[in-house]
Amino acid sequence: MLANPYQRYRQVTVETASVAELVVLLYRRAVQLLEESEEAIAVADVPRAHARLVHTQEIVAELMASVNLEAGELAHQLWSIYDYVQRRLIEANVRKDATIVREVRQFLTSLLEAWEQVAAQERAANAAAARLAAT
Repeated sequence: MLANPYQRYRQVTVETASVAELVVLLYRRAVQLLEESEEAIAVADVPRAHARLVHTQEIVAELMASVNLEAGELAHQLWSIYDYVQRRLIEANVRKDATIVREVRQFLTSLLEAWEQVAAQERAANAAAARLAAT
């Protein structure tokens, strides 16, 4: 049992989230980590920048692993995008280059916005279905 109410809330959020909502959570965390790595690079805090970039790479690796490549061309394109992001993250980490980090952050922010729309549409469809089932 989790004593911290915030930890319990986060656990329940993850356990009850749809796939789209979980993807949104991953994107939000990745964007946050990239913001933190930009800040760390700006003040030459190399260990902090490295840790944040590696954590972001782990998140992108999870996103890559979740892509069902049998789902068609769109899935292959998404996997290719994640592969590109991974390579840029590695380059940013090796060079400690805030410009590359910013590029990746902006890219992931765009994808986050798209996934937020998917999650919102999914919630609306589920709410409509629940209303119909209740009548």
